[in-house]
Amino acid sequence: MRKLSTILRKGQKALQDLELLKILQSEISHELSSNPFQDIEGGSLGDFVVDWDSAKSRDVVLRRKCDTGEEVVVSALLGPLPVGSGTEVALPRDVLMKVCVKKPGLRSLLQFDCEFYQTDDDDGSAFDIHNAHYLQSSTIVSNSAYRGPLFSSLDLHLQTALKDYLVAKGVGGSLINFLRLHLHKKEQDQYVNWLKKLESLVAKAE
Repeated sequence: MRKLSTILRKGQKALQDLELLKILQSEISHELSSNPFQDIEGGSLGDFVVDWDSAKSRDVVLRRKCDTGEEVVVSALLGPLPVGSGTEVALPRDVLMKVCVKKPGLRSLLQFDCEFYQTDDDDGSAFDIHNAHYLQSSTIVSNSAYRGPLFSSLDLHLQTALKDYLVAKGVGGSLINFLRLHLHKKEQDQYVNWLKKLESLVAKAE
């Protein structure tokens, strides 16, 4: 009787594994055949080059050397999923970015914490600067160092001027569209690779 119970348990587990395997294969097939990003407008890197884009990380780092000698570094990743979102998430998601501008020959730099989001107007996107920091060193950052006032407390003309400053450094609509599409595809690739690892693990158990 004990042997029969063991056989039944093994048979039940095999059926469960087989069902899980079919679901995983179906999900992989769906992800590979669908194009959920077809409504996301593409863009270009412009004068930026890719400095870091690991398949194991969520972010991408871009770098640009301006004609003036200034160096602009952009680190970007997708923003969090909307609170309370279900299986269907409205696309595209926001893009969170850190933009650093460094003058030649100086250790200090400017750092901007930005969020780019989709709009319904002709431009298709807009961005907010949440923080603007002046850092005395690009290598040593003290948590106690004063980094400046809240960006929202600045004069509105200064806020606009700082946004225009970033656009002049190449952080504009075309670059944002490129990043938005690239990061969404990158996340999907990571999801598919994760599904394939699960599929392989379940198949080996079979």
